[in-house]
Amino acid sequence: MDPHIASVPLDKATRLLNHGPTVLVSARHDGVDNVMAAAWACALDYTPPKLTVVLDKIAKTRELVEQSGMFVIQVPTAAQLELTYQVGHRSLSSEPEKLADSGVELFAMDGHDMPFVAGCSAWLVCKVLSELHNQQAYDLFIGEIVGAWADTRVFKDGHWHFESADPCWRSLHYIAGGHFYATGDALDVDTGPRG
Repeated sequence: MDPHIASVPLDKATRLLNHGPTVLVSARHDGVDNVMAAAWACALDYTPPKLTVVLDKIAKTRELVEQSGMFVIQVPTAAQLELTYQVGHRSLSSEPEKLADSGVELFAMDGHDMPFVAGCSAWLVCKVLSELHNQQAYDLFIGEIVGAWADTRVFKDGHWHFESADPCWRSLHYIAGGHFYATGDALDVDTGPRG
């Protein structure tokens, strides 16, 4: 495993999504892997940690998630701008070489038979908490986070450090039409003494 990847305690895992990044969703079932981009992912709860993500019915990744009951949420970096756009606009159903053509490199994490996207800044393995009405009516999936990791070059001691990391590590925020923003400078509020 990459020496820069460190486990994140599950009680800190939701911090990996609190800043609202565009994410990559990966899944595996019956020997098929896929990765898609998703702009609508959100931390949901702390104990156990949970998140939500919207997976459209036309997405092959959704089919794999429904069949396996598992998925991985990744936080892509500014260095992965083109990859993120490509996996969000290509379909495995019509392009069997989608992942290779989009520049996706997958790797494994011990104890998890899931496809992880190399080069991201964070990874969260999730078990689907089945809410069939939400999934069918709103394409909304709830995942319990069962494993979390981050790259220590940008996330350590339970906090993001975008302001001191190389700008290539900044997360992406999708707007529309191929237009993204990267996470910007840190702004802090003086909250006074903590007690």
